[in-house]
Amino acid sequence: MSDTKLTGVYAILPADLATDQLLATATAVLKGGISIVQFRDKKSGYNRALKRAKALRSLTTEYGACLMVNDSVQMALDAGADGVHLGREDMVNLTQLRLEIGTKLMVGVTCRMDAALAKHVLNDGADYISFGAVWASTTKPEVPAIGLPRLIKAREMFPEGNICAIGGIHSGNIAQVKMAGADCAALMSGLFSAADIEAEAAKLVAIWQAA
Repeated sequence: MSDTKLTGVYAILPADLATDQLLATATAVLKGGISIVQFRDKKSGYNRALKRAKALRSLTTEYGACLMVNDSVQMALDAGADGVHLGREDMVNLTQLRLEIGTKLMVGVTCRMDAALAKHVLNDGADYISFGAVWASTTKPEVPAIGLPRLIKAREMFPEGNICAIGGIHSGNIAQVKMAGADCAALMSGLFSAADIEAEAAKLVAIWQAA
């Protein structure tokens, strides 16, 4: 487990953007004050994806922000990212991974509503666990909504765990997520569907900090 704890608004960058658009979008988010961004690239070959990840690493370093890479431990290491986020289908042996990488990377794991998995991965060295969808999500409509009560319950079950809420979060409900006990709130459409991404990012950060 690393020494860093993720807190605040967590922007999951759209996966299908051209590189110049990806960097422009990330810049808008960072200018708006968001300090955690996740890079996702399901379609590019490894070399192109790594080049994009390294460009984001330079950008996030400029803004003093945290860069997470989705799925790939190797890419996170090669890009000099702060961490890796693993989905349920991307799970590795976390105990073995910690032996191999030590505290070089933060490791986050998607748990959805699976408390047993959350307990398991936290015991094995995960730095944060992702719960959701809190509300129905347009990004992943197939994921059932757990609602705020389940998020509150997760906070009670894992008082020391670093909990990231995800799914259906936007400026109208992000304060409820923080008050339910989440350490950070991950957004995609609730941020990137805005006409002015920088302004929306600033609004989200202000609401989170005031909650």
